[in-house]
Amino acid sequence: MKALITGVAGFVGHTLAKRLLSEGHEVVGIDAITDYYDVSIKRANLASIPAEGFRFVEADLNDADLESLLDGVQWIFHQAGQPGVRKSWGSDFGIYTLANINATQRLLEAARNTPSLERFVYASSSSVYGNAERYPTEETDRPQPMSPYGVSKLAAEHLCSLYAENFGVPTVSLRYFTVYGPGQRTDMAFTRFLRAIVTGDTITIYGTGEQVRDFTFVHDVVDANVRAASIESTPGSVFNVAGGTSISVNGVLELLREICSEPVNVEYREPVAGDVFRTGGSTERITDALQWAPKFTLEEGLREQYRWARKTFASA
Repeated sequence: MKALITGVAGFVGHTLAKRLLSEGHEVVGIDAITDYYDVSIKRANLASIPAEGFRFVEADLNDADLESLLDGVQWIFHQAGQPGVRKSWGSDFGIYTLANINATQRLLEAARNTPSLERFVYASSSSVYGNAERYPTEETDRPQPMSPYGVSKLAAEHLCSLYAENFGVPTVSLRYFTVYGPGQRTDMAFTRFLRAIVTGDTITIYGTGEQVRDFTFVHDVVDANVRAASIESTPGSVFNVAGGTSISVNGVLELLREICSEPVNVEYREPVAGDVFRTGGSTERITDALQWAPKFTLEEGLREQYRWARKTFASA
């Protein structure tokens, strides 16, 4: 297959690219290389992708020549977007509408005119649920985002469903539940925790630490993407991608103390506006439709990420 990956220099994007190339697929990657976090990390992610079968385009989806980019493409993996709950408030919201909503609509417009296209896989987020009605949360439960970021991800997801319904674009939306693993973004919790442990700094926790999250290992997320592309499902389908390991942040800290055998220094600060208290997703639907289930336990995944963190931050 020939695949397009947007946000290919990112955490999930570059991991997905390596998986597809290892299976003999051709990959075109696009990324704007924005400076939301250190661009050297993105450059390193790109450098880790094998050159054979891979072509990279540095461009913004809102400006790129999408017609030529999509020529002959059968799978689209739309991983690109502006992340972050904390920064989505106030004047920065315009960045989120442009990167998460406008860019998705433009890509969908191009996709509907791509005759070779077989699947459009969109990276949505558990943030669309907000403080959910129940746990584990099912895809049919009412979305009620608690942050502007969540609003932007839900809007883009709705666009995917609309283009499927009205134009037959074969979209699949995957609602990621807190992705972690080697190469995780530097602003995300586990990387912050592990960097602090490795360098002897203090971990900052926003809130009491009793907030609960469902964590999903990056290779499980990549596997869900591949299955969503290669297994036929109803256009407009929405699936949770959850690791099934709901645990409090304080519980994670205890697990890290066991794994790392190093001091874990913690300070607690005021909670962040829009930060939900709990996440936890049902995976019955994706198991039935795509035969997907998480393979990595939280302890296994954290051990992998700790090994990566020691190599990455030990000399920092």
